[in-house]
Amino acid sequence: MTRPHPPVPPPWDTIFQYLNRLLVWSILIGVIFLLKSFFLLMFMTFVFAYIQIRSVARLKPYIKSRSVRVALVVHFFLGIMMGIALFIVPEVKNQTEMFIKQFGTYVARVDDEIMALSDRYPVLQDAILQLKSPPPEGLNGESDTPPPSFSPTTAIVQEIIGMGEEAQGKKITQIFERAQNIGKRLVAIASAFLLSLLFSFLIVFDLPNLTQHVRSLEQTRLKFIYEEVADGIYNFSRVLGQAFEAQFFIAFLNTLFTTIGVVLMGLGNHVAFLSMIVFICSFIPVVGVFISSVPICLIALQVIGPKAMVLSIIMIVIIHLIEGYVLNPRIYGSRMRINPVIVLFILTISGKLFHIWGLILGIPVFSYIFSHAIQHPPKKE
Repeated sequence: MTRPHPPVPPPWDTIFQYLNRLLVWSILIGVIFLLKSFFLLMFMTFVFAYIQIRSVARLKPYIKSRSVRVALVVHFFLGIMMGIALFIVPEVKNQTEMFIKQFGTYVARVDDEIMALSDRYPVLQDAILQLKSPPPEGLNGESDTPPPSFSPTTAIVQEIIGMGEEAQGKKITQIFERAQNIGKRLVAIASAFLLSLLFSFLIVFDLPNLTQHVRSLEQTRLKFIYEEVADGIYNFSRVLGQAFEAQFFIAFLNTLFTTIGVVLMGLGNHVAFLSMIVFICSFIPVVGVFISSVPICLIALQVIGPKAMVLSIIMIVIIHLIEGYVLNPRIYGSRMRINPVIVLFILTISGKLFHIWGLILGIPVFSYIFSHAIQHPPKKE
């Protein structure tokens, strides 16, 4: 005996369902766009809250009382933050100021090494055309005033970023004029950091009540919004949280290995600044490797010499080989399961469209879209 086929819904019901979905997600995207100035605060609050909630859940087999678990995790988290603020931040601040003041010296040392190599190996002058460029002269070929010193490093950087002849004779510090507002940005980031810590503590403390209040929306006139976005937001937050939890461990191990290598090379006076750069840049895929490598190589060249710079490059390559072939497959790859070639495509497109946020959120967003929005959900038995 054949089973009767389930009734086919009328076409108007299907059209109304899709229109309702389009309306709900358009409202959600519009709200996010209106709150874009608070995006950093919301993002950091989510990351801190997720780490603490996961820690509270891991302590459940050992401590039954949730209040005790929350108190232990929050105090431990707060203790780590205070320790970093009291002992590490002052060192990072001093070493960062030292690096900025001596940046011109580092560039001059790189210029000397490039010119020495070009004299020793003339083939470099054919490979790097900027080495053949004469120092800029005055107008109409006259040189009544002494021309500014020619910097091959500045010329190469100008060519890479596309400034060409318009920026000829300018210093690197003049190229990046937007850095003048860096103080205001740092203040904004610091205030967002402190507020996100406070909000994350409040969320962890009152999570059961917050969950109950959110679920109560199902009994209100906003039921159609809750039913449409609740599962999607939950799944996306879980994917994003897993990605950053994995990336946090990878960043910690990268920083630990780099710190050991920097100390062994004799750069202990700069270890706090370099470790901070490595830890932050570890959350930026691909591009972060090059950003964090530049200060290490410059300081090694200035403090010790060319051999130390070569050793620092070898150290960075070894650490990131360990990350790519050992850490990522075990920690990150087991959660995301994305082909490395696809990762490069995602980072290229998302970085071009959304800049730094595209590099940070590109992989988790793609993983969520592919796993929960494109693929069919598994059938329930």
